[in-house]
Amino acid sequence: MAYRHRSFIDALPGYRQGKAAPVTPGLTPYKISSNENPYPPLAAVREAVSDRALVHLNRYPDMRGTVLVERLARLHQVTPENIQLGCGSTEVITQLVNLVAGEGDEVVYPWRSFEAYPIIVTGAGATCVPVPLNDRGGHDIEAMIASLTDRTRLVIVNNPNNPTGTSVSEEEALRLLEAVPDDVLVLFDEAYFQFNDDPAQAKGLELMRNHPNVVVARTFSKAYGLAGLRIGYAVAPAEVVQGLSKVALPFGVSDMAQEAAMVSLDASDQLRDRVEGIMKERAKVVAALEGQGWWIPRSRANYFWLPLGGATDQAYESFLANGLAVRAFPNEGIRITIGEAEANDRVIQVCADLKEQGLV
Repeated sequence: MAYRHRSFIDALPGYRQGKAAPVTPGLTPYKISSNENPYPPLAAVREAVSDRALVHLNRYPDMRGTVLVERLARLHQVTPENIQLGCGSTEVITQLVNLVAGEGDEVVYPWRSFEAYPIIVTGAGATCVPVPLNDRGGHDIEAMIASLTDRTRLVIVNNPNNPTGTSVSEEEALRLLEAVPDDVLVLFDEAYFQFNDDPAQAKGLELMRNHPNVVVARTFSKAYGLAGLRIGYAVAPAEVVQGLSKVALPFGVSDMAQEAAMVSLDASDQLRDRVEGIMKERAKVVAALEGQGWWIPRSRANYFWLPLGGATDQAYESFLANGLAVRAFPNEGIRITIGEAEANDRVIQVCADLKEQGLV
């Protein structure tokens, strides 16, 4: 059926969800393609969702998320007027782009990076300005600065960067902020900040104290393991939050998500142990692969990047044949989430086989 629509939609790639793990005889399948937390929800989270939130399904949630917003404000030492909730950090980023950019405007971001950026920017009618990563898989700050024009309305810093896992340093962030006009917002997308153990890392919340054009986006999907409930938030100047609320999806964040987030904040010690366990597995896998002769960008996230170039498709098929769903980017590389210990051990073996076969 032919119907009238915005023509650019025809060329816009849809967001690709990480594939489910393939069923392979004799092997436990593992999905390590979506950067999900391998641990199940905490018992306290399951209780909060089932015993408290489910009884309100006939009612709309608190659209502002007042209790959670106040809790987050105390946690980050800001006011509730500085907090905006969304259906994951992706929706918060969508709110921000819709707020500041439209036809004729430009949004600068690193590339390759989070796949939703070009979809969100193009969907808003704005122009994408993707800036290629440097040869270490990190942000090319000087190139990002050079891409700024009088049409720039937003600059995105993905820290750690998805899919390469690289960290942006404070020095790099300050150089960028010095170059960006004060009336242009700079978003620090920190979906994986809990896994970032770089002592030199840029910390968006600290940068906000001296740079009022900084916005920070965070999520409960990764470290907190609430990906299925869709909840994230922005920390931003109050006037920006006012604007975000006007373009937000009404009643987008459910009571279940808000309850689960509150309980997760209460269980910070347990969740910290889980994060440390994932980081320990990350170190094990990366050390093993480097011992095999792989070069891997230094990951500060719950995943790592295999730069494979033209061998990507063949390597991807090898992972699938071994019951592992990973995220492939044709002719570029593969992103692998740190999962269960058995999954990680199998990744090490598949990578050893790839080296032995001479594919890479």
